Amino acid sequence: MNIQVKINGKNVKSEIDADLLLIDYLRDNGCLSVKRGCETSNCGLCTVLMNGKPVLSCSVLAARADGSEIYTLEGLQKEAEEFGTFVANQGAEQCGFCNPGFIMNVIAMLRENENPTDDEIKEYLAGNLCRCSGYEGQFRAIKNFLAQRGAK
Repeated sequence: MNIQVKINGKNVKSEIDADLLLIDYLRDNGCLSVKRGCETSNCGLCTVLMNGKPVLSCSVLAARADGSEIYTLEGLQKEAEEFGTFVANQGAEQCGFCNPGFIMNVIAMLRENENPTDDEIKEYLAGNLCRCSGYEGQFRAIKNFLAQRGAK
């Protein structure tokens, strides 16, 4: 089966097997920030933006992405770096394994809602699993990032 996808701004045409998962397709195309965590669509580590919306790439067939525009952390470095600094400053990146999916979801959230409430932040990020922390550092990072953006 042939598909055409725009990955991080670059058009990619490929011949794929019908059962290929999007996570594997993206990793095969150099997007190594997309990680496998749980294989059950519960951890958020494999989050990418597909047509502007966050999706779990471990639960989407690559064939479903045909004609779509996909962004991974590799394609959003400026936004990711800006927010990632706040995560590091809060000590919320202990092992760093969850950061790509977490940052992708924060970017998606802020694109949809520039000034989320505390409850909206918690609801939006509920699907992200961090095995090292109690999420308070990540939450503080978001709040500090929002405050900094509001001060500019």
